[in-house]
Amino acid sequence: MTSQVPALDISPETMSSYIERLGRCGEQPGGGLIRPQYSEAWVDAHAVLTEMMTTAGLEVHQDAVGNIFGTLQGTDDQRVILTGSHIDTVYLGGKYDGALGVLTGIAALDALRSQVGRPRKTLQVVGFCEEEASRFHGNFFGTRAILGLVEDAELDDLVDSDGVSLREAMRIVGLDPARVGEARRRDIDVFLELHIEQGRVLEDAKVDVGVVTEITSLAWQLYTVTGRADHAGTTAMRHRQDAMVAAAEMALAVRQVAEEVGDPAVATTGSWTVRPNGSNIVPAEVVFTVDVRHPDEAVLERMMNDMAKCCGDIAQACDVRLAVETVKREPASPTNSGLRTVLSDAADTCGATWRTLPSGAGHDSQLMARHLPTAMLFVPSRDGRSHSNAEYTTPEDCARAARVLATALHALAYIR
Repeated sequence: MTSQVPALDISPETMSSYIERLGRCGEQPGGGLIRPQYSEAWVDAHAVLTEMMTTAGLEVHQDAVGNIFGTLQGTDDQRVILTGSHIDTVYLGGKYDGALGVLTGIAALDALRSQVGRPRKTLQVVGFCEEEASRFHGNFFGTRAILGLVEDAELDDLVDSDGVSLREAMRIVGLDPARVGEARRRDIDVFLELHIEQGRVLEDAKVDVGVVTEITSLAWQLYTVTGRADHAGTTAMRHRQDAMVAAAEMALAVRQVAEEVGDPAVATTGSWTVRPNGSNIVPAEVVFTVDVRHPDEAVLERMMNDMAKCCGDIAQACDVRLAVETVKREPASPTNSGLRTVLSDAADTCGATWRTLPSGAGHDSQLMARHLPTAMLFVPSRDGRSHSNAEYTTPEDCARAARVLATALHALAYIR
Protein backbone atom coordinates (compact mmCIF):
# COMPACT_ATOMS: atom_id res chain seq x y z
CA MET A 1 0.00 0.00 0.00
CA THR A 2 1.26 3.46 -0.89
CA SER A 3 0.23 6.87 0.37
CA GLN A 4 0.95 8.36 -3.05
CA VAL A 5 -2.29 9.33 -4.80
CA PRO A 6 -2.27 7.85 -8.31
CA ALA A 7 -3.30 9.75 -11.43
CA LEU A 8 -6.24 7.53 -12.30
CA ASP A 9 -7.26 7.23 -15.93
CA ILE A 10 -10.99 7.06 -16.76
CA SER A 11 -11.83 8.17 -20.27
CA PRO A 12 -14.87 10.07 -21.58
CA GLU A 13 -15.25 7.29 -24.18
CA THR A 14 -15.64 4.70 -21.43
CA MET A 15 -18.32 6.72 -19.68
CA SER A 16 -20.17 7.42 -22.94
CA SER A 17 -20.19 3.70 -23.79
CA TYR A 18 -21.49 2.78 -20.32
CA ILE A 19 -24.25 5.40 -20.45
CA GLU A 20 -25.46 4.38 -23.90
CA ARG A 21 -25.46 0.66 -23.11
CA LEU A 22 -27.45 0.96 -19.90
CA GLY A 23 -29.60 3.66 -21.49
CA ARG A 24 -31.01 1.16 -23.98
CA CYS A 25 -32.74 -0.73 -21.14
CA GLY A 26 -36.29 0.61 -21.12
CA GLU A 27 -35.72 3.14 -23.90
CA GLN A 28 -38.95 4.16 -25.63
CA PRO A 29 -39.45 4.70 -29.40
CA GLY A 30 -40.37 8.35 -28.87
CA GLY A 31 -37.55 8.97 -26.40
CA GLY A 32 -37.21 8.62 -22.66
CA LEU A 33 -36.83 5.58 -20.41
CA ILE A 34 -39.43 3.53 -18.57
CA ARG A 35 -37.52 1.31 -16.14
CA PRO A 36 -39.48 0.85 -12.93
CA GLN A 37 -38.65 -1.59 -10.15
CA TYR A 38 -38.97 -5.30 -11.09
CA SER A 39 -40.01 -4.58 -14.68
CA GLU A 40 -38.67 -6.33 -17.77
CA ALA A 41 -36.47 -3.32 -18.50
CA TRP A 42 -35.17 -3.46 -14.92
CA VAL A 43 -34.21 -7.12 -15.42
CA ASP A 44 -32.45 -6.16 -18.67
CA ALA A 45 -30.53 -3.46 -16.78
CA HIS A 46 -29.36 -6.07 -14.27
CA ALA A 47 -28.01 -8.20 -17.10
CA VAL A 48 -26.11 -5.24 -18.58
CA LEU A 49 -24.67 -4.23 -15.20
CA THR A 50 -23.65 -7.81 -14.46
CA GLU A 51 -21.67 -7.90 -17.71
CA MET A 52 -20.10 -4.48 -17.05
CA MET A 53 -19.09 -5.38 -13.49
CA THR A 54 -17.69 -8.74 -14.52
CA THR A 55 -15.65 -7.14 -17.31
CA ALA A 56 -14.35 -4.63 -14.74
CA GLY A 57 -13.00 -7.54 -12.68
CA LEU A 58 -15.59 -7.26 -9.92
CA GLU A 59 -17.39 -10.07 -8.11
CA VAL A 60 -21.12 -9.67 -8.84
CA HIS A 61 -24.06 -10.63 -6.67
CA GLN A 62 -27.69 -9.65 -6.14
CA ASP A 63 -29.22 -9.43 -2.68
CA ALA A 64 -32.65 -10.55 -1.51
CA VAL A 65 -34.49 -7.47 -2.82
CA GLY A 66 -32.61 -7.08 -6.11
CA ASN A 67 -29.92 -4.59 -5.19
CA ILE A 68 -26.97 -5.48 -7.45
CA PHE A 69 -23.38 -5.26 -6.20
CA GLY A 70 -19.93 -5.36 -7.78
CA THR A 71 -17.18 -6.07 -5.24
CA LEU A 72 -13.46 -5.39 -5.23
CA GLN A 73 -12.33 -7.47 -2.25
CA GLY A 74 -9.98 -5.89 0.31
CA THR A 75 -6.84 -7.51 1.69
CA ASP A 76 -7.02 -7.10 5.44
CA ASP A 77 -10.39 -5.73 6.43
CA GLN A 78 -13.95 -7.00 6.20
CA ARG A 79 -15.44 -3.53 6.36
CA VAL A 80 -16.96 -2.11 3.17
CA ILE A 81 -16.72 1.27 1.45
CA LEU A 82 -19.90 1.50 -0.65
CA THR A 83 -20.65 3.73 -3.63
CA GLY A 84 -23.45 3.77 -6.18
CA SER A 85 -27.01 4.93 -6.74
CA HIS A 86 -30.31 3.61 -8.13
CA ILE A 87 -31.10 1.95 -11.48
CA ASP A 88 -34.86 2.57 -11.72
CA THR A 89 -36.23 5.59 -13.58
CA VAL A 90 -39.21 7.88 -13.50
CA TYR A 91 -41.74 7.52 -16.33
CA LEU A 92 -40.02 8.71 -19.52
CA GLY A 93 -36.92 9.65 -17.56
CA GLY A 94 -33.37 10.10 -18.79
CA LYS A 95 -30.16 8.08 -18.92
CA TYR A 96 -28.30 9.86 -16.11
CA ASP A 97 -30.49 10.17 -13.00
CA GLY A 98 -29.31 7.43 -10.65
CA ALA A 99 -27.64 5.45 -13.40
CA LEU A 100 -24.60 7.72 -13.61
CA GLY A 101 -23.77 7.05 -9.96
CA VAL A 102 -23.72 3.31 -10.63
CA LEU A 103 -21.72 3.62 -13.85
CA THR A 104 -19.08 5.97 -12.40
CA GLY A 105 -18.78 3.57 -9.48
CA ILE A 106 -18.02 0.69 -11.86
CA ALA A 107 -15.51 2.82 -13.75
CA ALA A 108 -13.86 3.95 -10.50
CA LEU A 109 -13.45 0.43 -9.13
CA ASP A 110 -12.18 -0.82 -12.49
CA ALA A 111 -9.57 1.95 -12.58
CA LEU A 112 -8.47 1.28 -9.00
CA ARG A 113 -8.22 -2.48 -9.56
CA SER A 114 -6.29 -2.24 -12.82
CA GLN A 115 -4.12 0.80 -12.06
CA VAL A 116 -3.47 0.53 -8.31
CA GLY A 117 -4.25 -3.02 -7.25
CA ARG A 118 -6.22 -4.57 -4.46
CA PRO A 119 -7.47 -2.22 -1.71
CA ARG A 120 -7.11 -2.69 2.03
CA LYS A 121 -10.83 -2.18 2.68
CA THR A 122 -13.38 -3.85 0.43
CA LEU A 123 -14.92 -1.58 -2.19
CA GLN A 124 -18.41 -2.15 -3.54
CA VAL A 125 -20.56 -0.44 -6.14
CA VAL A 126 -24.32 -0.85 -5.77
CA GLY A 127 -27.27 -0.40 -8.09
CA PHE A 128 -30.20 0.11 -5.73
CA CYS A 129 -33.35 -1.65 -6.89
CA GLU A 130 -35.68 1.31 -6.28
CA GLU A 131 -35.60 5.01 -5.45
CA GLU A 132 -38.03 6.79 -7.75
CA ALA A 133 -41.35 5.27 -6.54
CA SER A 134 -42.44 5.15 -10.18
CA ARG A 135 -44.16 1.77 -9.79
CA PHE A 136 -44.46 1.15 -6.06
CA HIS A 137 -44.26 3.89 -3.43
CA GLY A 138 -41.36 2.04 -1.87
CA ASN A 139 -39.69 5.13 -0.37
CA PHE A 140 -36.05 4.08 -0.94
CA PHE A 141 -36.94 0.38 -0.81
CA GLY A 142 -33.46 -0.88 -1.75
CA THR A 143 -31.71 1.33 0.79
CA ARG A 144 -34.25 0.55 3.50
CA ALA A 145 -33.72 -3.17 2.93
CA ILE A 146 -29.96 -2.74 3.41
CA LEU A 147 -30.63 -0.80 6.63
CA GLY A 148 -33.15 -3.38 7.87
CA LEU A 149 -36.10 -0.99 7.73
CA VAL A 150 -38.50 -2.96 5.50
CA GLU A 151 -41.55 -4.51 7.16
CA ASP A 152 -43.20 -7.62 5.75
CA ALA A 153 -46.64 -5.96 5.55
CA GLU A 154 -45.30 -3.51 2.96
CA LEU A 155 -44.93 -6.29 0.42
CA ASP A 156 -48.71 -6.64 0.31
CA ASP A 157 -49.65 -3.03 1.03
CA LEU A 158 -47.57 -1.63 -1.86
CA VAL A 159 -49.53 -2.21 -5.07
CA ASP A 160 -48.89 -0.86 -8.57
CA SER A 161 -51.44 0.68 -10.94
CA ASP A 162 -52.27 -2.77 -12.36
CA GLY A 163 -53.04 -4.20 -8.93
CA VAL A 164 -49.80 -6.19 -8.69
CA SER A 165 -48.40 -6.27 -5.17
CA LEU A 166 -44.73 -5.80 -4.44
CA ARG A 167 -44.64 -9.35 -3.10
CA GLU A 168 -46.00 -10.72 -6.38
CA ALA A 169 -43.65 -8.55 -8.45
CA MET A 170 -40.66 -9.91 -6.53
CA ARG A 171 -41.70 -13.47 -7.29
CA ILE A 172 -42.11 -12.68 -10.99
CA VAL A 173 -38.43 -11.64 -11.24
CA GLY A 174 -37.24 -14.63 -9.22
CA LEU A 175 -36.87 -13.04 -5.78
CA ASP A 176 -38.18 -14.73 -2.64
CA PRO A 177 -40.20 -12.26 -0.52
CA ALA A 178 -39.62 -14.42 2.55
CA ARG A 179 -35.91 -13.57 2.40
CA VAL A 180 -36.13 -9.77 2.40
CA GLY A 181 -34.50 -9.62 5.83
CA GLU A 182 -31.33 -11.17 4.39
CA ALA A 183 -30.60 -7.89 2.57
CA ARG A 184 -29.74 -6.28 5.94
CA ARG A 185 -26.10 -5.14 6.04
CA ARG A 186 -23.92 -4.39 9.07
CA ASP A 187 -20.53 -4.23 7.38
CA ILE A 188 -20.74 -0.84 5.62
CA ASP A 189 -18.50 1.90 6.99
CA VAL A 190 -19.09 4.65 4.44
CA PHE A 191 -21.44 5.48 1.57
CA LEU A 192 -20.54 7.84 -1.28
CA GLU A 193 -23.14 8.67 -3.93
CA LEU A 194 -22.37 10.43 -7.20
CA HIS A 195 -25.39 11.98 -8.89
CA ILE A 196 -26.29 14.53 -11.50
CA GLU A 197 -27.14 17.83 -9.83
CA GLN A 198 -30.67 18.02 -11.30
CA GLY A 199 -30.34 21.78 -11.16
CA ARG A 200 -28.12 24.39 -12.81
CA VAL A 201 -26.03 25.81 -9.97
CA LEU A 202 -22.83 24.10 -11.12
CA GLU A 203 -23.42 24.83 -14.79
CA ASP A 204 -24.15 28.51 -14.17
CA ALA A 205 -21.10 28.83 -11.93
CA LYS A 206 -18.94 26.88 -14.42
CA VAL A 207 -17.79 24.56 -11.62
CA ASP A 208 -16.74 20.96 -12.31
CA VAL A 209 -18.28 19.15 -9.31
CA GLY A 210 -20.38 19.89 -6.24
CA VAL A 211 -19.88 18.63 -2.70
CA VAL A 212 -23.30 18.30 -1.09
CA THR A 213 -23.71 19.80 2.38
CA GLU A 214 -27.19 18.48 3.14
CA ILE A 215 -30.18 16.93 1.44
CA THR A 216 -33.26 19.06 1.75
CA SER A 217 -36.21 18.51 4.05
CA LEU A 218 -39.46 18.03 2.16
CA ALA A 219 -43.16 17.53 2.62
CA TRP A 220 -45.79 16.09 0.30
CA GLN A 221 -49.33 17.25 0.99
CA LEU A 222 -52.77 16.59 -0.48
CA TYR A 223 -55.06 19.61 -0.77
CA THR A 224 -58.71 18.64 -1.19
CA VAL A 225 -61.01 21.48 -2.27
CA THR A 226 -64.73 20.71 -2.07
CA GLY A 227 -67.33 22.88 -3.73
CA ARG A 228 -70.62 22.01 -5.47
CA ALA A 229 -71.38 20.53 -8.88
CA ASP A 230 -73.79 22.63 -10.93
CA HIS A 231 -74.86 23.10 -14.53
CA ALA A 232 -72.27 25.14 -16.44
CA GLY A 233 -74.89 26.93 -18.52
CA THR A 234 -77.57 27.76 -15.99
CA THR A 235 -75.68 28.56 -12.78
CA ALA A 236 -74.88 32.24 -12.44
CA MET A 237 -71.27 33.06 -11.64
CA ARG A 238 -72.23 34.68 -8.34
CA HIS A 239 -73.94 31.47 -7.18
CA ARG A 240 -71.09 29.06 -7.91
CA GLN A 241 -68.97 27.11 -5.46
CA ASP A 242 -66.32 26.28 -8.06
CA ALA A 243 -63.65 24.05 -6.59
CA MET A 244 -61.40 24.49 -9.63
CA VAL A 245 -61.33 28.28 -9.49
CA ALA A 246 -60.50 28.15 -5.78
CA ALA A 247 -57.81 25.51 -6.32
CA ALA A 248 -56.23 27.57 -9.11
CA GLU A 249 -55.98 30.57 -6.82
CA MET A 250 -54.47 28.32 -4.15
CA ALA A 251 -51.79 27.08 -6.57
CA LEU A 252 -50.75 30.68 -7.19
CA ALA A 253 -50.68 31.33 -3.45
CA VAL A 254 -48.45 28.28 -2.87
CA ARG A 255 -46.05 29.58 -5.51
CA GLN A 256 -46.04 33.05 -4.00
CA VAL A 257 -45.10 31.75 -0.55
CA ALA A 258 -42.07 29.96 -1.99
CA GLU A 259 -41.05 32.98 -4.06
CA GLU A 260 -41.23 35.26 -1.03
CA VAL A 261 -38.98 32.94 0.98
CA GLY A 262 -36.51 32.82 -1.92
CA ASP A 263 -33.87 30.31 -2.96
CA PRO A 264 -33.52 27.45 -2.17
CA ALA A 265 -37.23 27.29 -1.24
CA VAL A 266 -39.38 25.52 -3.84
CA ALA A 267 -43.03 24.48 -4.04
CA THR A 268 -44.83 22.53 -6.75
CA THR A 269 -48.50 21.70 -7.34
CA GLY A 270 -47.78 18.73 -9.57
CA SER A 271 -50.75 16.34 -9.66
CA TRP A 272 -54.40 17.32 -10.12
CA THR A 273 -57.66 15.39 -10.01
CA VAL A 274 -60.90 17.17 -10.92
CA ARG A 275 -64.34 15.70 -10.21
CA PRO A 276 -66.68 15.20 -11.96
CA ASN A 277 -64.36 16.50 -14.71
CA GLY A 278 -67.02 17.33 -17.27
CA SER A 279 -66.87 20.21 -19.71
CA ASN A 280 -70.41 21.33 -18.85
CA ILE A 281 -70.25 20.82 -15.07
CA VAL A 282 -68.97 23.23 -12.43
CA PRO A 283 -66.21 21.26 -10.65
CA ALA A 284 -67.33 19.87 -7.30
CA GLU A 285 -63.97 18.66 -6.02
CA VAL A 286 -60.30 19.19 -6.82
CA VAL A 287 -57.47 17.25 -5.22
CA PHE A 288 -53.97 18.52 -5.90
CA THR A 289 -50.55 17.78 -4.48
CA VAL A 290 -48.15 20.26 -2.93
CA ASP A 291 -44.46 19.35 -2.85
CA VAL A 292 -42.59 21.87 -0.67
CA ARG A 293 -38.86 21.78 0.08
CA HIS A 294 -36.24 23.71 2.03
CA PRO A 295 -33.05 22.50 3.77
CA ASP A 296 -33.98 24.36 6.98
CA GLU A 297 -36.68 22.48 8.93
CA ALA A 298 -38.00 25.64 10.62
CA VAL A 299 -38.33 27.44 7.29
CA LEU A 300 -40.12 24.45 5.76
CA GLU A 301 -42.59 24.37 8.65
CA ARG A 302 -43.26 28.08 8.29
CA MET A 303 -43.83 27.70 4.55
CA MET A 304 -46.33 24.89 5.12
CA ASN A 305 -48.22 26.94 7.70
CA ASP A 306 -48.26 30.04 5.49
CA MET A 307 -49.52 28.03 2.51
CA ALA A 308 -52.29 26.44 4.54
CA LYS A 309 -53.38 29.81 5.92
CA CYS A 310 -53.39 31.54 2.52
CA CYS A 311 -55.32 28.68 0.95
CA GLY A 312 -57.75 28.60 3.86
CA ASP A 313 -58.49 32.29 3.29
CA ILE A 314 -59.08 31.60 -0.41
CA ALA A 315 -61.43 28.72 0.43
CA GLN A 316 -63.48 31.00 2.67
CA ALA A 317 -63.65 33.73 0.03
CA CYS A 318 -64.74 31.21 -2.64
CA ASP A 319 -67.31 29.51 -0.37
CA VAL A 320 -65.62 26.08 -0.64
CA ARG A 321 -64.11 23.71 1.94
CA LEU A 322 -60.42 22.85 2.20
CA ALA A 323 -58.74 19.83 3.80
CA VAL A 324 -54.95 19.51 3.96
CA GLU A 325 -53.24 16.17 4.61
CA THR A 326 -49.49 15.60 4.93
CA VAL A 327 -48.71 12.27 3.29
CA LYS A 328 -44.90 12.35 3.47
CA ARG A 329 -42.38 14.26 5.54
CA GLU A 330 -38.63 13.81 5.20
CA PRO A 331 -36.31 15.76 7.50
CA ALA A 332 -33.11 17.27 6.16
CA SER A 333 -30.07 15.00 6.14
CA PRO A 334 -26.67 16.65 6.57
CA THR A 335 -23.75 14.83 4.96
CA ASN A 336 -20.65 13.82 6.89
CA SER A 337 -18.16 16.67 7.25
CA GLY A 338 -15.11 14.40 7.15
CA LEU A 339 -16.28 12.78 3.93
CA ARG A 340 -17.01 16.18 2.43
CA THR A 341 -13.33 16.98 3.01
CA VAL A 342 -12.33 13.69 1.37
CA LEU A 343 -14.36 14.65 -1.72
CA SER A 344 -13.07 18.21 -1.91
CA ASP A 345 -9.46 17.00 -1.45
CA ALA A 346 -10.03 14.46 -4.22
CA ALA A 347 -11.34 17.21 -6.50
CA ASP A 348 -8.23 19.30 -5.78
CA THR A 349 -6.00 16.31 -6.51
CA CYS A 350 -7.74 15.80 -9.86
CA GLY A 351 -7.50 19.47 -10.76
CA ALA A 352 -11.30 19.82 -10.69
CA THR A 353 -13.01 22.97 -9.49
CA TRP A 354 -15.64 22.43 -6.79
CA ARG A 355 -18.11 24.18 -4.55
CA THR A 356 -20.47 23.19 -1.77
CA LEU A 357 -24.24 23.25 -2.22
CA PRO A 358 -27.37 21.66 -0.76
CA SER A 359 -29.42 19.09 -2.64
CA GLY A 360 -33.00 20.09 -3.40
CA ALA A 361 -33.87 16.54 -4.47
CA GLY A 362 -34.19 13.45 -2.32
CA HIS A 363 -31.67 10.63 -2.76
CA ASP A 364 -30.72 7.28 -1.28
CA SER A 365 -28.04 9.24 0.60
CA GLN A 366 -30.83 11.06 2.43
CA LEU A 367 -31.69 7.87 4.30
CA MET A 368 -28.16 6.46 4.45
CA ALA A 369 -26.91 9.64 6.14
CA ARG A 370 -29.16 8.99 9.13
CA HIS A 371 -27.47 5.65 9.79
CA LEU A 372 -23.85 5.82 8.60
CA PRO A 373 -21.25 8.34 7.33
CA THR A 374 -22.45 9.50 3.92
CA ALA A 375 -21.50 12.11 1.33
CA MET A 376 -22.59 13.10 -2.16
CA LEU A 377 -20.77 14.35 -5.23
CA PHE A 378 -22.76 16.31 -7.81
CA VAL A 379 -22.03 16.52 -11.53
CA PRO A 380 -23.37 19.35 -13.72
CA SER A 381 -26.63 18.80 -15.58
CA ARG A 382 -27.09 20.62 -18.87
CA ASP A 383 -29.70 23.36 -18.34
CA GLY A 384 -30.41 21.73 -14.99
CA ARG A 385 -32.68 19.20 -16.69
CA SER A 386 -33.73 15.99 -14.94
CA HIS A 387 -36.64 13.54 -14.75
CA SER A 388 -36.78 14.01 -18.51
CA ASN A 389 -35.28 12.61 -21.68
CA ALA A 390 -33.45 15.96 -21.90
CA GLU A 391 -31.03 14.89 -19.15
CA TYR A 392 -27.45 15.26 -20.33
CA THR A 393 -23.99 15.51 -18.80
CA THR A 394 -21.01 15.63 -21.13
CA PRO A 395 -18.73 12.56 -21.30
CA GLU A 396 -15.87 14.79 -20.17
CA ASP A 397 -17.79 15.88 -17.06
CA CYS A 398 -18.75 12.26 -16.35
CA ALA A 399 -15.16 11.05 -16.66
CA ARG A 400 -13.79 13.89 -14.51
CA ALA A 401 -16.32 13.17 -11.78
CA ALA A 402 -15.53 9.44 -11.96
CA ARG A 403 -11.85 10.26 -11.41
CA VAL A 404 -12.74 12.42 -8.39
CA LEU A 405 -14.86 9.58 -7.01
CA ALA A 406 -12.09 7.04 -7.62
CA THR A 407 -9.56 9.30 -5.90
CA ALA A 408 -11.85 9.66 -2.87
CA LEU A 409 -12.36 5.88 -2.74
CA HIS A 410 -8.59 5.44 -2.94
CA ALA A 411 -8.18 7.67 0.13
CA LEU A 412 -10.81 5.70 2.06
CA ALA A 413 -9.91 2.14 1.05
CA TYR A 414 -6.18 2.17 0.32
CA ILE A 415 -4.71 4.79 2.67
CA ARG A 416 -6.83 5.06 5.82
